[in-house]
This record gives sequence, structure tokens and C-alpha cells, in this order.
Amino acid sequence: MLAPWTDKFYKIPDSDLAIYNKVLPAESPLLDALELIDWTALDGQVRSFYCEKYGQPAILPLIMLKLEFLSFFYRLSDAKVIERCQTDLLFRWFLQVPIGSPLPNSSSLTRFRGRLGAEGFKKVFDQLISSAREQDLLKDRLRLKDASHVLANVAIPTTLNLLAQLRNRMLDIVRQIDQQSAIGFEIKAEQVRLETAQAEVEVKLQSRLELVIDILKWLQEQPPEPPSPKCGSLWKKLAAIRHLAEKIVRDCQQPSQGDRTLSVVDSDARRGMHGNFYEGYMVDVMMDAESQLITEVEVIPANGAEANDTIHLIEMEQQTHGNQIEQISIDGCGFNGPMLRTLEDPAGLAVEVITPPAAREKTAGFAASEFQLNEDKTRVTCPGGQVSGKAWFKKEKPHSRFFNFGKKRCLACPLLSQCHPKMKETSRWGRQVNKNEYEHEYERARQKSMTAEYERVRREHPAIERKINEIVRHHGGRRARYWGLNKVKIQQIMTCFAINVKRMLKLLKGEVHALCMQ
Repeated sequence: MLAPWTDKFYKIPDSDLAIYNKVLPAESPLLDALELIDWTALDGQVRSFYCEKYGQPAILPLIMLKLEFLSFFYRLSDAKVIERCQTDLLFRWFLQVPIGSPLPNSSSLTRFRGRLGAEGFKKVFDQLISSAREQDLLKDRLRLKDASHVLANVAIPTTLNLLAQLRNRMLDIVRQIDQQSAIGFEIKAEQVRLETAQAEVEVKLQSRLELVIDILKWLQEQPPEPPSPKCGSLWKKLAAIRHLAEKIVRDCQQPSQGDRTLSVVDSDARRGMHGNFYEGYMVDVMMDAESQLITEVEVIPANGAEANDTIHLIEMEQQTHGNQIEQISIDGCGFNGPMLRTLEDPAGLAVEVITPPAAREKTAGFAASEFQLNEDKTRVTCPGGQVSGKAWFKKEKPHSRFFNFGKKRCLACPLLSQCHPKMKETSRWGRQVNKNEYEHEYERARQKSMTAEYERVRREHPAIERKINEIVRHHGGRRARYWGLNKVKIQQIMTCFAINVKRMLKLLKGEVHALCMQ
């Protein structure tokens, strides 16, 4: 008898081949994918996360990867994809398994995702892009980048309910360590509830926060190491809930600090704005303009910095594939000084950025660019030859320096009407000038926006918006399937993987016109 789950166990007998040959359709995307995609290379990436020396043989990693692919290609749940594979011979042929062979249950897919994690699925995604490069489908002339929002798979509670959820989760851990302590905290929780039943919301919040802090102190007093190896899993949960509780307590005590934890169920979800406020994540995608293959994908919290993530996307692709991207087209978020300087540095990433510039601030009088910084950048000289006071800063504008000119000098200046037409005798100061640290980068982007090259590139940009639409609408990427940043990242990586397979099949079969194939 063959050992289960081995390669020989899944060898298709001749009798099954005869049935497959009779019932399989003449054409199907799955048949094309089986033939044209290098699954052997993908199998090598997945197998690296398995230990084949010890224990019982695992379900073939490639079968698990194909099941995940089917799930995202056809928008099926774990249970539905297994159910479909039980009865659909086309699905079974794609898996390359005999007609009567057993298939893993749906819980195996959960364990498979846990085994690979976001890192493993990213390696699979990168391997597909490497295969596309080997087939000369990718060029490095231009990358298009855009992002969209992903709604968290949770109901966002009020702060009162958030504290109640946190308290209950903490008590679950306490109960497993010390039953008597848990009972004491439960009695205290009921007492708080009764005493504040008719109180104002602020009083209820404060009393429940104090109870959470008491439970947190008890958890913090527990030894850092488990008392026995059997408690290892429990101590990992203890460390996780303690970290979460410390974060939520800080959020409640310092409400103005931002980056608030919104849910105990999905502690990575954040509030951001994409048109309107929402709770969840942001999927950030970079695409090759010629082939329209997605070359990089990342997921960040809803309040993350999209401009900073652009740098990360380019660094990831160039480090993984050893290529040099020439240009990148971004929407308005690309008009960001630190990002422009980092990307366009000739000694660094050396990528030309094409982005719509923000409108200039309307200033009465001479523009800030007409005021010259001195050598140590502590003062500026105006067009009339006067020197300002020393630079000062605003907390909310860390990249800007502000310079004030004395009132008397400005009133006596013959250029006053041209420089500061709104100045009055009662004004406290003369002209104030704001010099941004990234003034040269912004000016270069503005000059670029007036060129024919800029217009040509921007005409290509809508292709990434259509690709984002395919991700969020046609493949269910708008809503998170899972809880937590890493699991949502797995969802978006596999969604982009499935979309790339679909695109590669069209390119390889010559069904679309692509500049990269000319």
C-alpha cells in the first residue's frame, strides 16, 4: 500500500487518464495555466517551508498551493474549493490527482497559510514574476503605482465595548492560570457594572479602564517564562494579550497620540481616509506598464504612509530581481519631498518620478523661491538685500523653516508694495517666509509636469486604476477575508498572484497586444 500524500500516491493511473481525456473541455484557463505556468519552480519555493526528514509525509505542497490558487481565482471559500474539487474533474486534473484520491479538508488550508505566512506567499509571488522575466514579458521602462482601501473584517466597537472585549479576553487567560484570581476580577467587573449603570459615559469609561489596568498589572506580574513546557502556548497568548492591553490603555490615556487600536479581534486594523473615513488596511500595488503584470504588492494599515511605501515597493522589486526601474508614475500622493529625493537620487534608487504637482500656495508678493538661503541655512536674504531673523520651526511642519523680517526694515523698504502688500503699520512683524527643505524636489516635479514626456506617461496611468478595480471588485479584495495585517497581506498577495496568472496566459497565448512582445 502506498504511503498517503506522497508523489506516488497521487500518480494518475491509465484508467483515469482515459476518463480525463473524454470529459475535459477543449479549452479552459485551468488547462492553459497547467501548461504555461512553471509550477515546478513554484513547488520548489513552497517545499522550502516543509521538513521532509521527520514525521509523516505532508500533503504535497504543490497541491495545497494550487488549492489556494483556485480559491482566489474563482473567489471560493476554503470549504467551497474543497467541495468543488471533490466533484469537478477539471479542478482535479488541474491538481493532477487521481479521480478517486482523497483530498485534504478545508482546515488544512488554514494550516498551510500559517506554515508559509506572508513571507512564503511573497516568495511564491516573486517566483511567478521571475518566470515572467525569463519569458521576456516584463520591461523596466515604467512602473505604475496606486493604492486602495481594504475594509477590516470586523465590526468596530465603541470604546466601552472595546474595553469590555479586552477585559473578557484577559480574563480568559487569567482563568487558565489562576481560577481564584479570575473569580475575583469577575466579581469586581459585576460590581463596576452595577455601580455605574446610571452614570455618564465618561464615568463608565474611567471605571472600566481602571479595571482593565488592574487585570493588566496582574498579567505583568506573571513570570516571563512558562512554569513548564506544557504552558508554552498559554504563555505566548499571555504575552500577546498583555502587549495588546498595554497599547489600548495608552490609547485611552493619551487619546491625541493617534494610531489607535480599534478592535480586539483585529488589532492591526486602523482608521484612515480614502474619500471617506474607513477602518482597515490599504493595498498598495505596482505594475509594469507594458505587460500590465503586477510586480509588487504590499499591505499597510489604513493610516500608513503611502508615499513611504512607494520607496519600499521599488526597493523590494529591485533587490529581489536585480533590475533597474527607469520611471514610476504615481498619483498626487507622489508629490512628497522625502519620497522624491529618495527615489530620484542618482547615487541611490535613481528612479524618475512622474506625479501631478500640488497647486502652489497663493502668496501676495514675492514667492518664497526669490528669498536666498545663506550658507548655514539659518537666515534668508530678500530681493531688497535685507537679512531675516534666525529660522524657527513648527511642530506640525517638520520639513519647513520659517523666517521673519523686522517690521521697521520692511516698512522702510522701497519694495514693500511688491513684497508684502498686505502689511500694515499695526503689524507685529514684517514679511514672513517659509522655505521647505525639499523645495528643489518640488520645483523639479513642477517643471517636469509641463513636458510632453509627462503627458505621455500620465496617459498610461489609468491602466493601474483598472488593475486596482480588478483586485477590489472582481476578486473581492475590497474586504479583508482574515484578521491581522499578515493574513490580509496573504489575501492580497494571492489575489495579485491569481490576476497575474490570468494576465500571463493572455500574453503567452498572444490574446492581447503588448509592447513588451513586439
